[in-house]
Amino acid sequence: MSILATEGSGLGIGMSVLWIVIMFVALYFMMIRPQQKENKKKNAMLADLAVGDTVLTTSGFYGMVIDINEETIIVEFGNNKNCRIPMQKAAISMVEKPEDATE
Repeated sequence: MSILATEGSGLGIGMSVLWIVIMFVALYFMMIRPQQKENKKKNAMLADLAVGDTVLTTSGFYGMVIDINEETIIVEFGNNKNCRIPMQKAAISMVEKPEDATE
C-alpha cells in the first residue's frame, strides 16, 4: 500500500511541475514576447530618424528634428523657429517622414 502512495505523489509532483512550465510559457507569449517586439519596433523607428522628420514626444508635443547626436536630438517646436529643445531619443513616441505627410 505504501508503494501506491509514493507513485501517486510522484505523479502529483510531475503534474505540478508541468502546470508551472505551462504557466511560464503562457506568461512568455502573453507578456514578454509582445514587449520585445514593441522594443524592436521602437528601436528601428529611432534608428531611422532623420533631420526634417516630424516627431511626437511622449509628453504630447509635435516638433521637427533639427539635429541628431548619439542619444539626443534637437527638436524645433511651433512656428516661432526660436523654440529649439534638446531631448533624449527615448522621448520620441512617433515619427512622421516628410514624404508621408505630402500624400
